[in-house]
Amino acid sequence: MASTLSNIRPLRHRIMTPLRDFINDSRATGVLLIGCTLISIFIANSSTGWYRNLWNGEIHVSSMLRLPGSFIDWINNFLMAFFFVLAATEIKRELLTGELATFKKAILPFGAAFGGMLIPALIYTVFNFHTNSAHGWGIPTATDIAFSLGAASLLGKRFPVGLKILLMALAIIDDLGAIIVIALFYGGHIQWLFLGLSGLTYLLLLACNYFKLKFGALQIILGFVLWYMMLQSGVEASITGVLFAFAMPVNVLSKIEKGIHKYVNFLILPLFALANTAILIPANIVGSLSTPLSMGIICGLVIGKPLGIFLISRLMVALNIAHLPSNVKWKQFFGMGTLAGIGFTMSIFTTMLAFTEIAYRDIAKISILTSVVASVVISYIYFRAIGTVTIKKPIMQTEPKPEVQLNLS
Repeated sequence: MASTLSNIRPLRHRIMTPLRDFINDSRATGVLLIGCTLISIFIANSSTGWYRNLWNGEIHVSSMLRLPGSFIDWINNFLMAFFFVLAATEIKRELLTGELATFKKAILPFGAAFGGMLIPALIYTVFNFHTNSAHGWGIPTATDIAFSLGAASLLGKRFPVGLKILLMALAIIDDLGAIIVIALFYGGHIQWLFLGLSGLTYLLLLACNYFKLKFGALQIILGFVLWYMMLQSGVEASITGVLFAFAMPVNVLSKIEKGIHKYVNFLILPLFALANTAILIPANIVGSLSTPLSMGIICGLVIGKPLGIFLISRLMVALNIAHLPSNVKWKQFFGMGTLAGIGFTMSIFTTMLAFTEIAYRDIAKISILTSVVASVVISYIYFRAIGTVTIKKPIMQTEPKPEVQLNLS
């Protein structure tokens, strides 16, 4: 009996240890996202339609509550809010004590996001000027935070932590910018009453922090109320996660992160990938990719994103408006811009609002997917080529006066 148990234990250890190593490896999220994407595309194009109907089919809930009506809506609007909570906890920590703790480092993601939206929109307009697809200029302006960070994790030490934080901040700001673009130019109908109630709920969350109330059920309930009010207001509800995390005191950020990170990385993000990549590949894919619409999206994301991010950021640093994060070189920064060309979720969402014609929607979706593949491949080759950058000393900028520390606590 003892010998049998001794044989079982090593076998169990051999099985569980690689699994634990995989879960603890930051690259595991990227592997899962890419694997789920490939599986989803394969099933969507080899099935009779049941797979797409699974994600897009209606869920019958009370019409009075006006909740999401399909699985994909629940994933994108509700579950992804937890992902934004996780991302924002790290950003707030960096803003307070880390790579973005000074104004000139914190302002850089805003300028980079602006350049990463402006240049792609201009490139798209050049390709589609005086065409029926000119209205789709907002499609290549978005960065998908989940896919871009997943791809970055595959690069390991070649993609330093400071660069990953910058990409995360840029992508969140980019998403906020995309929401503004949708609201102003793509018929987003803002319900001002619910938006006002969202603001009131958020003030209550901030009051909990101000009066140093112990984190618990009250804050969690207010978080759900905030999500519901944001959903009803017409604003992208998943961004509630960012607001919630930024309203939390610093001493509970690690507690929140520890409580949700495995569920986000190994349940929510795979579901997100499976649901959002159930795309039908057109038979005439070459013809679809040679249209002005397709060229505008692909060139805007793959070329315009890194170019806009790099140029505006370089200008801000040259004018001493912003500083690069410590231990980050410009050639690494440019490579980060190639990953920002992964504009998946918000790009598809904008596509659905910009075009009513099925043909335009299909061409746009396959172009977005092509851009994802191109951006990942280019980023991987680029970072392999430059290797791990060794920095002899931290990048420090001499200042006549000490910079003002941000205080978000």
